[in-house]
Amino acid sequence: MKNFPPTLETERLILRPFSVSDAQRVKELAGDLRVYETTLNVPHPYEDGMAEQWIESHHTNFLDGKSVVLGIEKKEEKGIIGTVGLNADPKHKKAELVYWIGYPFWNKGYCTEAAEALLKYGIEELKHHKIAARYMEKNPASGKVMEKIGMKKEGVLVDEVFKDGEFHTLILYGIINTANKALERNSEPLRSQNPSV
Repeated sequence: MKNFPPTLETERLILRPFSVSDAQRVKELAGDLRVYETTLNVPHPYEDGMAEQWIESHHTNFLDGKSVVLGIEKKEEKGIIGTVGLNADPKHKKAELVYWIGYPFWNKGYCTEAAEALLKYGIEELKHHKIAARYMEKNPASGKVMEKIGMKKEGVLVDEVFKDGEFHTLILYGIINTANKALERNSEPLRSQNPSV
């Protein structure tokens, strides 16, 4: 396990660990009501100190194997435009992919590009057996991201969460690390030929 979260590059983006200097930018983007309305865990209002507290948790959570959280930044322009992360469940050898993009950067393919890079990292480097994701039914654009990076729809949880005075249905997606499955099959112990054993 490395001591610091990775920095990943895509064609247009750099995915990097957050620093406390990103806090004001996070507050501005995550504090937008439109971001709040399309996510499950972004608070609103986004109060002073929340971004700093969130950023300060990243390094410890990475060292503990709980999560990898990276800021999304355009190569030609400094400043965070969103975030992408993997929340690990080591017991079950899986993780949940999470992300948000600031409203000024919607519909430009940045979220797909960042999510695909972290998905690849989670499978190839962290060796997660499965990576899952979920989105609120009223935010189909998030589902399109999941489809574009190769995830498959697995189910629907009707009225699964209660937010802002109403119930919301969640759509579940996932992808299996097929390299891990092949490895597990090859390492299975030989079974006895005696059916009574």
